[in-house]
Amino acid sequence: MIEIIDTARCTDCNICVSACPTNVFEATPGGPPRIARQHDCQTCFMCELYCPEDALYVAPIADRSANAVERDAATRALMGSYRSAIGWGRGRQSTASLDASFELLTRAH
Repeated sequence: MIEIIDTARCTDCNICVSACPTNVFEATPGGPPRIARQHDCQTCFMCELYCPEDALYVAPIADRSANAVERDAATRALMGSYRSAIGWGRGRQSTASLDASFELLTRAH
């Protein structure tokens, strides 16, 4: 579930507002978007994936908000880790070639 928008990193581009398939965010004039409908978050990571500044943190907990311990300073270090893991963003190497899920299709036949 979407937990954090780091206002220090956010450039107010509102890409997350557009990327979210369930309309969780609300654009605010002259500032970072706000999490307006957190309960609608499906933990799809699209906002975190498309954020060019790694300013978002989506907790992998899909059925509830993270508690204070889960959102502490150590968790903030994970911001953008999903984008990094798949190789999206400046200076990162794509990991698409490491994905072997296509093999599931060949085994099914």
